Amino acid sequence: MIVTIGLGTIINGAAIVAGGIVGLFAGKLFKPPQQQSLCRVCGISVMFIAVAGAMEGMLKVQDTTVKSGRSMLIVLCLAIGTVIGELIGIEKGFERFGEWLKVKSGNSGDKGFVNAFVTSSLTVCIGAMAIVGAMQDALLADYSTLALKSVLDFIIIITMTSSLGKGCIFSAIPVILFEGSVTLLARLISPVMTDTALEYLSLIGSILIFCVGVNLVWGKKLNVANMLPSLILAVAAAYLPWKF
Repeated sequence: MIVTIGLGTIINGAAIVAGGIVGLFAGKLFKPPQQQSLCRVCGISVMFIAVAGAMEGMLKVQDTTVKSGRSMLIVLCLAIGTVIGELIGIEKGFERFGEWLKVKSGNSGDKGFVNAFVTSSLTVCIGAMAIVGAMQDALLADYSTLALKSVLDFIIIITMTSSLGKGCIFSAIPVILFEGSVTLLARLISPVMTDTALEYLSLIGSILIFCVGVNLVWGKKLNVANMLPSLILAVAAAYLPWKF
């Protein structure tokens, strides 16, 4: 059991690197206009995946009637979380790290490196699947959730690398750091991540992924990294005396 703990994180990181390498070679087959079209298609796909996740958290069937809810949760978490993120400057931190990686990896001449790194990192890191999978890996020695996520990330990174460039390959670094940290701290995090907390996290996470899709389709319109504190607020909201 001890040997397998953390294996899910390793598999996920390896899948992203493998997907990036495949996407890098596939991207060479396309001309710039085709790459741009592929990027937009990728964005649309990401948006639909995100919408499905968000609707699952907002819509409920009650007496054969579909009802929506949790609108106030979305507004408050995103508004307050974005203000916090803007004040901290999370997006700039991501970009500085991307610039450092660009230099250290010998890709100083790649103008799209940082954008590819930031965009792909946000896509594969955000979401409840990474947290739940890492916790299962640590507490139950069950890496099946992260293995499933690895397959999805493999496909996503192939497409992103084909259209955005080699910076996507390095999204494996934040994924390994994030999931590895959750695995190491699983016993501390587990009591906090109640079913309600996971539902709220998944809902807000899906909306942030939708925002990533918007940037892929229409160019960078939103500083998604600055919205990340919304995820922490979503978990905190699960402990308020009232439900959204």
